Amino acid sequence: MGGGMWPWTVPVIALRARGCLDQKKVQAMMAPTRLHKEAGAGSRMLVTMSSNKSVREAANALQVAVEANHFGVMQVHNLKETMAKKGIALANECLIFEVCQPQQAKRVLQENMSVSTALPCRISVYEENGKTVLAALKPTTLLATFDTPQLETVAQEVENTIMKIMKEAASE
Repeated sequence: MGGGMWPWTVPVIALRARGCLDQKKVQAMMAPTRLHKEAGAGSRMLVTMSSNKSVREAANALQVAVEANHFGVMQVHNLKETMAKKGIALANECLIFEVCQPQQAKRVLQENMSVSTALPCRISVYEENGKTVLAALKPTTLLATFDTPQLETVAQEVENTIMKIMKEAASE
């Protein structure tokens, strides 16, 4: 994203303006860090993994891994196809999986319904520079924006499972 803001910075800045986040949390979320050097630099909100599989192979493996880990796929968005229908050519393949673990979602929503704006979790599988990449926003960082520390355990459990699902899908 050349020069502009990352897509998630606007909501984070808006939360800060409403007093929902302190400056320290905002700076921590926006500070770049290297998560997987083969997939390039990320942020503390984003986890990425590369795979030697094609986008389609990784997507098929992701579907299997999601179900094997007791999550469900709610929807798969084919971004390239959707953009083409709008008359916009996107060179790269990009599939966005909306995934959910219903019991975990219920626990979170019973505590704070506004968290529904961050649900379901998404895992993207896309092609970039000739490589297949899997990427997801970290549930722990997303939930931190809602100032509900009592949900940290749930967020960590979901994040651990999302990471496991991604690793299973990316591996040979």
